[in-house]
Amino acid sequence: MTDHAEQAEPAEPAGPAEPAGPVEPAGRRRARPGAAARPRLAPAAPEPGAPEPGGPQPTAPVPGAPVPGAPRPPGEIRGWPPSFADRLTSPLPGVRALARLAREGRLRPPVETLRQIPELPFEPGPLPLTGPGRTALTWAGHASWVVRIGGLTVLTDPVWARKILGTPARVTPVGVRWEDLPPVDAVVISHNHYDHLDAPTVKRLPKATPVFVPAGLARWFRARGFIRVTELDWWEAAELPGEDGPVRFDFVPAHHWSKRTLTDTCRSLWGGWVITAPDGRRVYFAGDTGYGHWFRQIGRRYPGIDVALLPIGAYEPRWMLGGVHADPEEAVQAHLDLGARVLAPMHWSTFLLSAEPPLEPLHRIRAAWEATGRPREELWDLPVGASRVLE
Repeated sequence: MTDHAEQAEPAEPAGPAEPAGPVEPAGRRRARPGAAARPRLAPAAPEPGAPEPGGPQPTAPVPGAPVPGAPRPPGEIRGWPPSFADRLTSPLPGVRALARLAREGRLRPPVETLRQIPELPFEPGPLPLTGPGRTALTWAGHASWVVRIGGLTVLTDPVWARKILGTPARVTPVGVRWEDLPPVDAVVISHNHYDHLDAPTVKRLPKATPVFVPAGLARWFRARGFIRVTELDWWEAAELPGEDGPVRFDFVPAHHWSKRTLTDTCRSLWGGWVITAPDGRRVYFAGDTGYGHWFRQIGRRYPGIDVALLPIGAYEPRWMLGGVHADPEEAVQAHLDLGARVLAPMHWSTFLLSAEPPLEPLHRIRAAWEATGRPREELWDLPVGASRVLE
């Protein structure tokens, strides 16, 4: 996330207001002390009939869990409320917080830690071959993944730019060259911050590419000529035909916010995506998020998540970023709450957005994972450019 006052693009008028789809109350985020506090790193207490994390996962919702609804028509024109600020689960920083941040000088990693940059893992390789029943993931860097599932190639939050507004240039190259990508069948966007929605990258996509976006963000794409844009509220879904059958895209909540100009704070929604193949394989892309109650609810609604793509970086200082960016220990806890099998960390090692040393997220995620006793092979701590395949 780039949490600065971003001014590169003019504000766009809001669409006509209309009640949004049914959404569960946001509630309050779990109180968390400062960085010295230890996370619990233990599964949430199971509800009756809930699956044990790491054990066999059912392919249908657990007893008592809400059943995902029928998919909505793709590309429909919809109206939304003028603001989604009621979905926030932590207050946004105000003038005092920004003044404290400037006073403490904790905007970027300490200078002496920048010598770690050459050690950041970067191992680009060819995209794996895929076929029926195979799901492959390649980390292009930050929150950008090439997900090949159900016969489709899906990009998540594609950012192929060297530099984004308000942020130093990327410290590792993009892990997949644009010209090496297969035809892109769909794009999913988590929210509108510049490090997740990059206009120069989007411009490189064919205008007929199906794009799945949060509520309130379709107008941004349609203004740029995209003709197959589907915007969804939390807990809504749409489908796209694939070689193996329809692939389902469910938009799910996150503990975050949205802003792209000085006047559009929280005027579009934010969230993650659960992508389900016809054979039941599931990939959860969290986008940008802090830790909180939504993970357990997502796990109950969508059991059997095979891989959870979870952010582990841009978390210091905690007093400012704790509500919207999970730290590595919280990412492991979120994974346990989800009941997912594999954890694939992201949102680190690409842009230096906050004050932790560049390599710290990797060291902490490995230690936190080891503390759970889970199999080491279920932590996919990939270098930028690397791939894994679910057989």
